Amino acid sequence: MITTDRMAAVDANAAALGIPRKQLMESSGNAVARAVRTVAEPGATVALCCGRGNNGGDAFVAARFLSAYDVGVTLLGRPESIRTDIARENWDALAEAELPTKTVTDSADLSLGDPDVVVDAMLGSGATGRLREPERSAARAINANDATVVSVDVPSGIDADTGDPTGAPDGNSIGGADDLTGAATADSTGASGDAPIAVEADRVVTFHDAKPGLDALDATVTVADIGIPRAAERFTGPGDLLGISRDPNSHKGDNGEVLVVGGGPYTGAPSLTARAALRAGADLVSVACPETVAREIQGFSADLIVRDLPGDRLGPNHLDRVRDLAAGTDAVVLGPGLGDSDGTADFVRAFLAAYDGRAVVDADALRVVPEIDTDADLICTPHQGELVAMGGETADDPDERGELVRSFAGELGHTLLVKGAYDVVTDGDDLRLNRTGNPGMTVGGTGDVLAGAVGALAAQTDAFRGAVAGAYVTGTAGDLVADERGYGLVATDVIDRLPEAMRDA
Repeated sequence: MITTDRMAAVDANAAALGIPRKQLMESSGNAVARAVRTVAEPGATVALCCGRGNNGGDAFVAARFLSAYDVGVTLLGRPESIRTDIARENWDALAEAELPTKTVTDSADLSLGDPDVVVDAMLGSGATGRLREPERSAARAINANDATVVSVDVPSGIDADTGDPTGAPDGNSIGGADDLTGAATADSTGASGDAPIAVEADRVVTFHDAKPGLDALDATVTVADIGIPRAAERFTGPGDLLGISRDPNSHKGDNGEVLVVGGGPYTGAPSLTARAALRAGADLVSVACPETVAREIQGFSADLIVRDLPGDRLGPNHLDRVRDLAAGTDAVVLGPGLGDSDGTADFVRAFLAAYDGRAVVDADALRVVPEIDTDADLICTPHQGELVAMGGETADDPDERGELVRSFAGELGHTLLVKGAYDVVTDGDDLRLNRTGNPGMTVGGTGDVLAGAVGALAAQTDAFRGAVAGAYVTGTAGDLVADERGYGLVATDVIDRLPEAMRDA
């Protein structure tokens, strides 16, 4: 079973693997045509009611596979407003094939006739909000018709994740209820005539995997294999960055504030982490570090906000100050350059025990995690040696290693990003492997870059998605460097290519 958001990511990842979306649409349309053949004999009349997105494009393809039927295709809207190139190409193919088509721009002009089968291809699983015109009137007409209704991917107006009509008031689970006709009844706002409406499908052809909300429907659901490979779900890809974007109206701080806690014995590590967080999209990045290294860390970049703390090592006496700094941020990155002194380990224990926000834990701070009970939402980023030191297990085979790490993440109750030739990312339930990156990234400092990128992305989304996206873009940035210069790269090279990696994704 797969959610709408995850399906969109898998679809994008499949395209990145070299499977053209046009090819997937061809397979989807063929599957819809097969469903029509199961409910009607050749010669039957089939009306395809189509939207302007890829859901409609699937039906345009289906029409070509139904040559033994009396087919008519209705487009809700103008052809020039079809939203994707592949859907437009398949619409144009209908004209070239001289298949009967018509367009409806005014719901008053909609007429389905008296078909044996109606194919509902108005809106797919990504649609939100109540149906608008002309889709709203089309849904009423479909529901009032005696034809067998076959919906493409999900009945138009139904939330594929919940089974409820899109735009239904919170707490009103009316998916599968007796009235989805959109009759003039008062909704929770007191408005009349605007009740949620959805197509009442007899059959649903959904793609790749079942959607959670379809079980709630009184309809026969078929899951069609359209050729998306397992790798599109197994490996990270550009689809894993969907939804991580900047609102054009956002202000400073809206895209994440990150606090890096580190330094003392080392100055380069916290600087690399902080600069990577900035390059990965965080609006504001601060570094809390001992005063003895504050000036040097500040010297690496004027863009960093450096908060100096008394002494030359972090210890328990810094807890209150760091907690105060962390309280105003979206994510903390804990560990770069901290060292392994007893006092520093005590500080890490005390901070994690008291903190309840999101934190990326790296380097010497990792060894403390299995010992403490914390309400924090942690993303731990060990390499395989550090994983074993934490009490986890590893294996040479990526899938076997993935299952071992998944089990350990479940025991810890935190997200793990275990670095390797294939990174393993898991929260104990979901699991991804990341194969971006290259042998040049064994150079020192790239782990610090990864921690910063994950921190920036985890500040804008949930921990697991932040870890997955961070692994993908950091490895991609390293690959961009290696493609240009070979394996003689350094960590700052990777930082510089992070924006490009994110843009390309």
